[in-house]
Amino acid sequence: MISIPHWVILINNRSDRSFFISGLLKGELEEFELLRDKKGALFSKSRLDAFMEEEIRHDQKILTAHTDQSLQSMSSGERKKVLLRHILESDPDYLILDNPFDNLDRDSQQKLKETLSKVSENVVTVLLLSRTSDILPFCNRFCHLNGKSLAFFKDQSAWNLKEAKEPFHGNIPLPLEEIEYRDELLVRFKDVSVSYGPKPILNNINWEIRSGDYWQLSGPNGSGKTTLLSMITGDNPKAYGQDLFLFGHQKGSGESVWDLKRFLGYFTPAMVDRFRGYHSLENMLISGLMDSIGLYVTPNEAQKRLAGEWLSLLGFDGKEGQYFHELSTGQQRLIMCARAMIKHPLLLILDEPTASLDDESARLVTSLVNKISEESRTAIVFVSHRTEPGLKPESKLDLLPTSKGSEGIRK
Repeated sequence: MISIPHWVILINNRSDRSFFISGLLKGELEEFELLRDKKGALFSKSRLDAFMEEEIRHDQKILTAHTDQSLQSMSSGERKKVLLRHILESDPDYLILDNPFDNLDRDSQQKLKETLSKVSENVVTVLLLSRTSDILPFCNRFCHLNGKSLAFFKDQSAWNLKEAKEPFHGNIPLPLEEIEYRDELLVRFKDVSVSYGPKPILNNINWEIRSGDYWQLSGPNGSGKTTLLSMITGDNPKAYGQDLFLFGHQKGSGESVWDLKRFLGYFTPAMVDRFRGYHSLENMLISGLMDSIGLYVTPNEAQKRLAGEWLSLLGFDGKEGQYFHELSTGQQRLIMCARAMIKHPLLLILDEPTASLDDESARLVTSLVNKISEESRTAIVFVSHRTEPGLKPESKLDLLPTSKGSEGIRK
């Protein structure tokens, strides 16, 4: 019996995915002559975004024609489920899956893996994956896409990452000035519950964050992680009237959003889109001292020296003038984490900082976060769907959905 071929294409931040996908669908890749003149279909975030745009702009419910729900109202897992069903209805000969497990919680990842396992019994698959942990058991052909070049391997053992040495040498730079705050307690939620209309989101959350703590926050899509964080950052009016203590003040006692942001460092990958244009690496870091999108004042010598020290630590010594948009995705994440930390905030919130990164880049980010925890009194909240290898949080808070809203389970 001839086995159905199932390829894994390991990609990184240097891989030209567009070149590969376009070439495969057009039958232009000699290495995949077996699929030439066959009908292919693409499962990707970009295709899902296109369907969502069509639904919003023209009210064309293509993927959701069978339901009253819109794509916007669905979770990430539900969106990918309806996309896959739509694709399979077209009866393709092969299926290209571009990082299908990105932005999915553990349960949604498992359900998609089970579905793809069934699909693989009849349909050829080509999986483009950034993470070796996402390789599925039925895969039987392996290669690596470096730029536009493909290198084939007998099995996946060639990709096993060796134990890495400490990538950052020297200590993290000290702040220009210490933030004055004497209490060990930074944040306290006491029996906090949140609902949006009839839908409960959080139920009786009790959580304390103290100086120097290192937390990992996790939970399924829609479990309330964003709601919980936005109550700390001051961006959610649901925080008013709650028993919520933030940096020395009871919530609603007269503090402003800017009072809170003075104590906070924050990064989520969506922030990168705000820094369009020509921002030098030096200016990117210094803007973290002002909590501004871009730098609109002339920096002084002390600020420039501090930015240079961070760049040297991250491996960008002498590249103060390089533009941020010229960096790879992984390099940009390092800069953004350093930007959030440059003032040594009381609390550093990193919301999915390793999302969509390859193994090597994710390892650099987690190494930097571990180093910050070890060498400072800044408390850290690291949000991730994945259990990142090498991440060393001291405590974990899982949000567990119930009919009354998500409950916080400390581990």
